[in-house]
Order: sequence, then structure tokens, then C-alpha cells
Amino acid sequence: MAAHFLGFKSIGIEWDRNACETRYAAGLPTIHADVSVMRETRFDEIPKSVDVLAGGPPCQSFSVAGNGAGREALETVKEFMHRLVDGEDEAEIDKDLHARGVDPRTALVLEPLRWLLKAIDAEDRDPYSVIVLEQVPAVLPLWEVYAKLLRGGEGRLKGVKYEAECWELKTEQFGVPQTRTRAVLVARRPGHGAVEPLEATHLPFVLQRGKRNAAQADLFATDSAVAGTKPRWLSMAEALDAASKLKDSPVDVSRLRTGGDINFFVVSNYGSGGDPKNRGKRRSSEPAFTVTGKISRNKVYKSLAEYESGDSDRFTIPESGVLQTFPHNFPWSGNDQAQQVGNAVPPRLGMHVLSRALRSDSPRADELAAATTWLPVPRTTTDELREIGCGDQSRCPPDEHKVTRARRKSAP
Repeated sequence: MAAHFLGFKSIGIEWDRNACETRYAAGLPTIHADVSVMRETRFDEIPKSVDVLAGGPPCQSFSVAGNGAGREALETVKEFMHRLVDGEDEAEIDKDLHARGVDPRTALVLEPLRWLLKAIDAEDRDPYSVIVLEQVPAVLPLWEVYAKLLRGGEGRLKGVKYEAECWELKTEQFGVPQTRTRAVLVARRPGHGAVEPLEATHLPFVLQRGKRNAAQADLFATDSAVAGTKPRWLSMAEALDAASKLKDSPVDVSRLRTGGDINFFVVSNYGSGGDPKNRGKRRSSEPAFTVTGKISRNKVYKSLAEYESGDSDRFTIPESGVLQTFPHNFPWSGNDQAQQVGNAVPPRLGMHVLSRALRSDSPRADELAAATTWLPVPRTTTDELREIGCGDQSRCPPDEHKVTRARRKSAP
């Protein structure tokens, strides 16, 4: 998405059939495949002109919302990263990963390194010029190891070195109406200058009220902007209101208005402070909670009376997408659309990261403005992309095209 809005062409490799359907509908070239299988047996299908490697390994095992298996395995994964670069046989590494009980999703954090080593070993292509990786903050120690290895160029890297930096970024500081912290790695071959930190465009969101009860009237109070040279963060109400005013927008927030103003509060699906019963609460005048695949379970209340009676609303898929900074009319397709929304990198943040990595600058105002609307894609284009990505379904991930009768009814 970010590459598209910045004018760069890309090709995606995606495991999930539903996400592929959305990408086909959006006109984004995609191969429905396992990234490991693509690297092992189908690497030559990736055009040799591709010189940027970008991705985000699965976050579930590293996320604070998960069981923490990935966080516990950080030291183990660091060890395997060094073993890969030192030249140890990858088949033996895979056996050892399995024997030591490393979650397969956790092990995928090694995959970008394996793709780089594959490109370096290939005789008919150059190493990637730029590498961009994204994950939850718990993975920052692994990105730091990545950066150190890429700067060193030792072992299987065969002298190929990169300028590499990694940071924690807060999405609300880049115009995303949502609090979401991510660890990002940017590495690029020498000759383009040092990788400079990204410049935040907005102030950070700081929750200053402390603990509160949803029945308190201050849920509808409005925080004043913090004095400073940057604008404050963007609120849910501002983002949804702007999206609702765009031409042919599927975002309709009339149900959330009171006297012309958007007023609501959200009760999270997740507990806070270690207590699953202590659901977090956000006002419409604040950024959203981190948008996860469970965003459809968050409860939206227009008034305290609704909260007390249990009469809740939910965000629609287009509204959830807007909170992630997807265009208001993005063609979400397939099933599990809330999961697709939550799994994605917010495109606006992605634009800032890729612009820094590929152009050493920030996205232009006209590029950011254009990213609020998705141009229609002809059905013929969608069908052609599906034929390329899923034409031989035997090469797609196992069982991904086996659908139930109920799912077949809603298939695109």
C-alpha cells in the first residue's frame, strides 16, 4: 500500500487466501504462497529487478496480547541468526528449531535474513539494495542484531554491508488516528548516506487522566491540544468524520452523532493492567486503541445510558480500515476482514518509513492526501491477478482453497 502511494511497484507474497482476495481486488500483484516455500523452491519466480525486501513476520507470538512464546525465545532466535550468517547448514538449523520447540511463527523472523542470503548466493541477481522490516516492540532486540550483522558483512554475507538503523515508532506521531508502537528496521547499501531517523509529524498521545470509570461524564470531555510546533495527534472522530465526507464513502457516522458532533466512547476487547476484566476505554476525541484482528469485538457506545444498558455498536470494516489509515473505499474482500485490517501495517506509517528508506525524505503532502482514496480496479484486472497468484492452486498453501458451503456464498 505504502509503495503504491509513493509510486513504487511491488509484488507481495501472502499466505492467507482472504488477504490475497483483498489484494487482487485492489489491483496489487500477489503470489498466494508460503514465503519459506517461495525461497526454497520458487525463488526464481521473483523478478530479478526486485531490489527492495520489505516485510513483517507474524507478530502473534511476540505481541503482548499473545502468550509470550516469541518474547521468551528472543535469545534463541538471536543464536540462530548468528548460525545462519556463520554458514551452518540450513536443514540442520530447521531441525534444531523444531527440536527446541520454537514456534513456527516465531521462526519466521529469520526469514528476511534467509531471503537476503539466498539473493547473495544467487549468481544471476544482486543483493537487495534496501531492507525494511516491521514488528511489535518486543522484536526490537532482534532488529538490533539484524542491524549489527548487516553492518558487518561477515560470513555468508560475503562482504555485503549495509547502513542499518532501527527504532520504535508511535503511529499517532505520524498522523495515524491510533496508538500503536512498532519496531522498524531500515537497511540500505552504502552510497545513499546514513539512514536518518524519521521525523514525527504529530505530537505523541499521553493519557494523563489516570484510571477512570466508563460511567464518568469526563468520557466526553475534550483534551486540549498540547502547545508545540507540531499538531496534536489525530482523533477517531476527526478521522471518521473526514472519511465520511469523501465522495461515495461507505463510512457513515451519522449514528454516532449527537447534535451534529461525533460523540462516542470505545470499550476495548482486551483487558488492561493484567486484569482481563478491566477493559480499556477511549473517547472519540482520542486516538483509537491499537487496531487488532479483534477490532470488531470492541464495543462502541454513544452515551452513558447505552453503556449502562449494554446497548453497544461496533465499528464497520471500512471504519476500522480508516483507523488504520486505509482509504475509505478500500475493497476489503474475502472472509476474516477484521483480521486482515488488524494484521496490516498502517499505510500512512508505511509511507513515512518507505519514503525515508527509498528517498531519504518524508512523504509529500499531495501523496498523503491521495492516500485517502483508492481508485477503482477493473474486475478483469482482479481476475488476471488471481490467475497469476492462485492459478495453480496446488502451489498455494495446503488446504487454503478448501472452503465450506457457507464461505463459498460470500466468496468474491
